[in-house]
Amino acid sequence: MRDVLDLLRLRAPSVSGAGPGWATLCLLVCAISAQSAVAQQGDPSCGNPFVNGFGPHDYRVEQGQNRKIVEDYHFTPRVESLISGLSASLGGDIDYTLRAFPNHHRALVSMMNLGARLKRSVPPGAQFSVECYFKRAVQFRPDDTIARMIYAKFLTSDGRKPDAHRQLEFALQGAKDNAFTHYNAGLIYFEMGDFDKALVQAHRAQALGFDRPGGLKQQLQSAGKWAEAPAGGPDSAASGPTAAQPQPAAAGTSSP
Repeated sequence: MRDVLDLLRLRAPSVSGAGPGWATLCLLVCAISAQSAVAQQGDPSCGNPFVNGFGPHDYRVEQGQNRKIVEDYHFTPRVESLISGLSASLGGDIDYTLRAFPNHHRALVSMMNLGARLKRSVPPGAQFSVECYFKRAVQFRPDDTIARMIYAKFLTSDGRKPDAHRQLEFALQGAKDNAFTHYNAGLIYFEMGDFDKALVQAHRAQALGFDRPGGLKQQLQSAGKWAEAPAGGPDSAASGPTAAQPQPAAAGTSSP
């Protein structure tokens, strides 16, 4: 699998055609209220619960024949690059991949980019809207931080920054000492214009031994927003989500 950073470097313009660019971005449920009955029961329009002839499988742990079958016959490099479908239309092949592996990170990026390119919320051949595939991914595996960050990219490009912040809060709750997650979250915060949070994540990634040359630090420096980490370390400053930490829902239930 390609590095998360390479995954997030893909361009993801707004589905509505009016979102910010993503030229510098390196590598994740519509915002649903916790009190909403839909949030408790899932969104019926998105095909929940998960019933599929093949799968569903967790993309993060399935490395064997099941994944090979799907990627050899439905999610080939030409499909991933949105050049042409293999067994069906582009939307059909990516849809098949995301029904077999609801949290397939690269397929989520491809579906997002296909919808943006066509300016269609439901690309031809897809069974659901682009957003539904993200809802399904985080409902299927609420602890998948990469899926949540790709989702945050989608929400940001669609002008829904508060919803994007919520997905990043979930992702960072599970990030622990994963420097890549902190770094990529920082890039998304930077693109949203939330420089304080981007700086905190840059410090955390740096403290964990990840400091990509020409990356987040340089972007913050160019924007005049860089500062060295406080003497007590990145956790001594205000950081991350300031609200009560959200708790990911159990698998099979909807999460915000």
